[in-house]
Amino acid sequence: MTEIKFYHNAPDRLMAACSIATKAVRQGRRVVVHAPDAAMAQRFDHMLWTAQALSFVPHVAADSPLAARTPIVIAARLDNLPDDATMRDVLLSLGDSTPDEFTRFGMLVEIVSTQEADRLQARQRWQYFKEKGYPITAYDLAKPVAKTQ
Repeated sequence: MTEIKFYHNAPDRLMAACSIATKAVRQGRRVVVHAPDAAMAQRFDHMLWTAQALSFVPHVAADSPLAARTPIVIAARLDNLPDDATMRDVLLSLGDSTPDEFTRFGMLVEIVSTQEADRLQARQRWQYFKEKGYPITAYDLAKPVAKTQ
């Protein structure tokens, strides 16, 4: 069953997505970023190039011949991804609704901004997952992270 993770109170949804995707790749995960809006996909692509000064996060569009070998794939649709089991690790959803194909992935990551409309839609998705019995974990991005010495 797909594990669901909600990251809420994101001041900048795309910046949070970039950070979460980068962290997942550093942990050896493969990430498909569902960005159904072309402008959003382009901004996310640009952020992966520029978010951290001295680091590059390998990523390509879903229609790239390198998609099966690249850790982050940005896709407007999920029904045309390469049929490769390793591509079904993490789905990071940037759409306003959860794509039907999310059950093909081991983990679904939802990022919720501080905007009320976004929060209302996220609550509906949360309720759906809860009713269906999916394991859900919530992370509040507004809370400071404990520092380890």
